[in-house]
Amino acid sequence: MSVQPWGEPGPAHRPAAAGWQPVPSPQAAMRASHADRDRAVDVLKAGFAEGRLSAQEYEQRHEAASRALTYGELAALVADLPAGPMAAPLQAAQPVPATFLVPPPPKPRPTSVLAVVSMVCGLTGFLALPVVPAVITGHIARSQIRERDMDGDWAAVLGLVLGYLGAAFWTLIILLGAL
Repeated sequence: MSVQPWGEPGPAHRPAAAGWQPVPSPQAAMRASHADRDRAVDVLKAGFAEGRLSAQEYEQRHEAASRALTYGELAALVADLPAGPMAAPLQAAQPVPATFLVPPPPKPRPTSVLAVVSMVCGLTGFLALPVVPAVITGHIARSQIRERDMDGDWAAVLGLVLGYLGAAFWTLIILLGAL
């Protein structure tokens, strides 16, 4: 891209008979959207407001921007102006700053085996007598879950509740059977 000293556009940036010369690059053939055209017009407006473009040149470039179909055509219109919103699409993709990245999903925590054992013992406590192991393993599991940052507190609590209910049930059955 040739820009002559003191801001005079070189021959590559002057309008050709059929329009502006597109800037060659891998993305130059990519189709431009309405938003891309609007950004190019914003750069042209800023260039006109700062005195970098004459009124006639601004009008010509504005009309060419509204007809532009590709990034290359838009880039040619703003190539001799200070880099603005059009600089990013024509460069290689910039890595996203860590601030804007989606945080990685949390690692799954292991589930306490004792909590599951407590729950199973509590569920079967009304059929047989594993209510004592349900209560014991439930308390141990809750302690380990807090210490080791594990999952399964709900299973341990369910095992404890069912264990205590089962213990009350079997105690009541034994007391009623003794009468």
